Amino acid sequence: MSVNKVILVGNVGRDPEVKYVDQDVPYARFTLATSETFKKNGEKVETTEWHNIVLWRGLAKVAEQYIKKGSKLYVEGKITHRQYEQDGVTKYFTEIVGNNMVMLDSKSYNESKDSAQPNFNDGGNTSKPVSETSGFSEPEVEDDLPF
Repeated sequence: MSVNKVILVGNVGRDPEVKYVDQDVPYARFTLATSETFKKNGEKVETTEWHNIVLWRGLAKVAEQYIKKGSKLYVEGKITHRQYEQDGVTKYFTEIVGNNMVMLDSKSYNESKDSAQPNFNDGGNTSKPVSETSGFSEPEVEDDLPF
């Protein structure tokens, strides 16, 4: 048994580039930056990793319509490696093929009637936000505090 699963939360580095393999099969490519902060010799150091993201079909259409540079995203998928020849030199490329995505700061959804953050899977269907599908909810607490 083996598992190939990647979960990333970060900011989009450039607007998605959407192309079509076939008339009805779109794919979107963009970069996603994830950052880590730590202290080294008493100084705060931040490192950023850049990830190449690929979304297919329904997710690609959602990316084309709603995702822009700077958008904060949760992306779940698998890591893939591919290679190609360019000018006689073999190039190696690592990318994340996303099959689930949650837009964490989508202005277009916040401005609409339903301000719930959508959760998109590779079928392009919307469902409840991750927090609502986890089975946990905030307990309703009544207290007698005056504020």
